[in-house]
Amino acid sequence: MISLRYHIVSITACFLALAVGVVLGSTALNGSLLSGLSDERKDLGTQVSDLEAQRNVLNARLADADAFAGAMGPKMVAGALDKRTVLLVTTQDARPADRDALKKLVGQSGASVTGELQLTDAFTDPAKTDQLRDVVTRLQPAGAKFPTAGDSGTLAGALLGSVLLLDKSTAKPQSGPDELAAALSGLTDGGFVKPTQGAQPAQLAVVLTGAQQTGEGAGDRAASIARFAAQLDRSGAGAVLAGDPGSAEGSGPLGVVRADTSATSILSTVDNVDSQAGRVATLLALKEQLDGGAGRYGIAGNAQSPAPGVGSAGN
Repeated sequence: MISLRYHIVSITACFLALAVGVVLGSTALNGSLLSGLSDERKDLGTQVSDLEAQRNVLNARLADADAFAGAMGPKMVAGALDKRTVLLVTTQDARPADRDALKKLVGQSGASVTGELQLTDAFTDPAKTDQLRDVVTRLQPAGAKFPTAGDSGTLAGALLGSVLLLDKSTAKPQSGPDELAAALSGLTDGGFVKPTQGAQPAQLAVVLTGAQQTGEGAGDRAASIARFAAQLDRSGAGAVLAGDPGSAEGSGPLGVVRADTSATSILSTVDNVDSQAGRVATLLALKEQLDGGAGRYGIAGNAQSPAPGVGSAGN
């Protein structure tokens, strides 16, 4: 007769066998799975190493190309802007090293920088738009015609263009010394600009900006710089807006201009001014502006070519 004890022992043996089978099965499965993952990790590691090697080769080529541009740049721009004058405007985030290198290249082109002006963060602050507009309207020189557009960037470009840029047709000042002094003093007192002493009107303008705008109100800030630069172009013999590739795509100032056909048809943009090649392109773009042309230059996806006369990038 089968006892209760026999049943218990039998059931226990079954469960023990089942547990041993599960353990042995999972061990075999884990071994196979881990082996597969290890092989995949090795493959990914190889791919990463290959990509890093390719990146290093490309970086080396870019460095060589930029060094060549730095060595040949002065020769390429020599005489391009002979006896011309340039106004240099920088935003708060523009790199001083880019500004200084660009100023040096301007001199090597035969031109001279007659004035420098830094736009402060307040200039593009959406909360101070009305204040800037009021200051600009109050400082409008007698006889100057401002655009009907009411945005502060355009109006500020009209004011500074009327006092700091020469008439494109006559190459003569568009306002008097007193109006120039009043405009710079009023904008400085309002905290919107920081001008250098002794600024004089110029024929051409370069607006130098930094990386892509970020944070709250970034789009409005970028649009303000873009409209300001476009209005400077309309006020004088020509202008170039120069910055980084990040500023050329998306919501950066260059991106805003390049997305606006009415602006990009008159205002030239350069998206790699942080490089020697980009600075040379900026000077060549100024020369092109004098000749009545405009273009989108640099290395960003929406650039038409690396520099004026170099060839199309496919856009």
